[in-house]
Amino acid sequence: MFTAKQPLHLTSVGLVLIPIGVASVMTGALVLAVSFSDHWVIGSHSSLMVTAILIYTATLFFLGRSGMASVRGLELRANTDVLTGLPNRHALHEDILHISNGTEEVALAMIDLDSFKQVNDHYGHAVGDQLIELCAQLIRDVCGEEARCYRLGGDEFAAVMAGKVSGTILEGMCRTLLERLGTPVTLGHRQIAVGASIGLTRSTADNRVPSSEMLRRADVAMDMSKRGGKMRCTWFNESFDRRRERLREIEDEIRSGIATGEFNLAYQPLVSADDARIVAVEALLRWDRGNRPPLGPNVFVPVAEDSGLINPLGLWVLRQAVCDALRWGDITLSVNISAAQLRNAEFPIKLGEVLEETGFPPHRLELEVTETCLVLDPVVAERTLDVIRSFGVRIALDDFGTGYASIGFLRRFRFEKLKLDRSLVELAGVDEGSRAMMLSSIALARALNMGVTAEGVETEEQAELVRLAGCDQIQGWLYYRALPATEIDRLMAEQNRADTQVAGPDKKDEHAA
Repeated sequence: MFTAKQPLHLTSVGLVLIPIGVASVMTGALVLAVSFSDHWVIGSHSSLMVTAILIYTATLFFLGRSGMASVRGLELRANTDVLTGLPNRHALHEDILHISNGTEEVALAMIDLDSFKQVNDHYGHAVGDQLIELCAQLIRDVCGEEARCYRLGGDEFAAVMAGKVSGTILEGMCRTLLERLGTPVTLGHRQIAVGASIGLTRSTADNRVPSSEMLRRADVAMDMSKRGGKMRCTWFNESFDRRRERLREIEDEIRSGIATGEFNLAYQPLVSADDARIVAVEALLRWDRGNRPPLGPNVFVPVAEDSGLINPLGLWVLRQAVCDALRWGDITLSVNISAAQLRNAEFPIKLGEVLEETGFPPHRLELEVTETCLVLDPVVAERTLDVIRSFGVRIALDDFGTGYASIGFLRRFRFEKLKLDRSLVELAGVDEGSRAMMLSSIALARALNMGVTAEGVETEEQAELVRLAGCDQIQGWLYYRALPATEIDRLMAEQNRADTQVAGPDKKDEHAA
C-alpha cells in the first residue's frame, strides 16, 4: 500500500547544523582522499591539511553567518503580522508567558473593529487592507511606549501591559482609542466610519491566568461590548461565562424544539382605521416549552440569530404562516424577518420557493424589517429587498420612531408601509412634541406614498388620535390580542357573514329598481 511521505520539518537549530554537518563531511572526505592517495601530487600533505582546514573554517563561518541570519528572519516572520508589521498572536502568547513570571499585574485588551466586513464588501479588500494598516498605526500611537500592541488576524487587535496599575492605564488607552475612532478616518478621497468594541481582562500574581485563557476572557468581554451597543470597553466578569453557558443551553433547546415541533404561531389582527374591519394579520412566533420556564421571542430570537438557527426557524414560520393565511380571503399577511435572514443570500430563493409551492399570492405578503436590519449592512439589505420586491412582495418598516431613520433612508429603501412604534403612539397622547413627531412622520409617509399603521393602540383616545392623524390601519389590544389560527378562522368567518348580510339588502334594492 502506498503511503505519502511526510514533509520534513526542521527546527531553527537544524537549519544551521545540517549545512555545517554537510560541509564537515565533505571537507573530511577531501582530507581523507588526499591523505591516502598516492596519485595526487599537489604538494606536501601538511600543506594540503592546512588548506583543507582553512577552507573548512571559512565554510563554517559563512554557513553559520547566513544560517543564523536566515533563522532570525524566519523567527521574525513567524512572530510578525505581514500586513501591519505588528507582533502576531504567537508573539502575544510568548510575551504574556514571559511577563507573567514576575509579581506585577498583566492586563490584556482585545480590540475588534466594528463594521469592517461592510467596508470590505462595499469598497473591496484593497481598501480594507489600507484601513487595517491605518488602524494599526492608530493603535500604535495610542499605546506608545507603555503597552505593546498586536494584530491577531482579520480585524482583531490586542494590547498588553504589565505593571501595578496596568489595567487602569490600559483601559484609559482604550477609551482614548474609542474617542479617536469616533470620527471617520480618511483613506484617499473616502471618509470611512469605523468604530471598535473592546474587551479587557487581567492576570495578577495571586491569580495567574494562562495566555490562552486571558485571550478567551478578553474575547468574551469584547463580545459583550458588541452586544451592549459597540464603541465601548467591557471588563471580563465571571457572570459572562454563566450567561454564555445559558445561551448555549437555549441554543440546544431551540434546535431540539424545531425538531420536535414545539414552536407555533399566533396572529394579531390589524383593523382598518375607517371601519375597524380586519384587513391584515401579523404572524408572531411562540414557543411552547412545556414545564420549562417560558421564554419570549425577545430572548430566544437573538440566540437563534447568533447560532444560525434563525434560517430554518424563519423558513418554517414563513411556510406555516402562508399556509394558514390561504384560508383567510384577501387579507394581508405580515411576517417579521430578522437581520440575519436579510443577510442570508439564500433567503430570497427560499422565499420564492415557498410562494411557488404554496400558491400564496405575493401581493398579500408583507415582510416587516426594522432599522437595525438595514443599518447593519445596507448594501446587502438593499440588494435582497430588491429581489424580494421583484416577486411582488411588499416591505414594511417596523418600529418606526425608535431609531434614526432619515428621509434619505426612507427614500433609499422605498417601503410600502411605515409602522409607528407603540412608544410614539403612547407619548403622542400626553406630549405635544411627540404628537408633532407622529404627525410629521405620517405626513412624510404620505409624501413618499407609504401606508401607515399605528402599533400598540390600547385606548379609544389613542385610536381616535391616530385615526384623525391619518393612519390607515390600527393594531393593538384595544381591538385584538395575538390569537391562534383557529380563532382567526372564526373571526374571518364572522366578518364574511356580516359582509354578506350588509350586501344582501343592497342587492335587493338594485333588483327592485
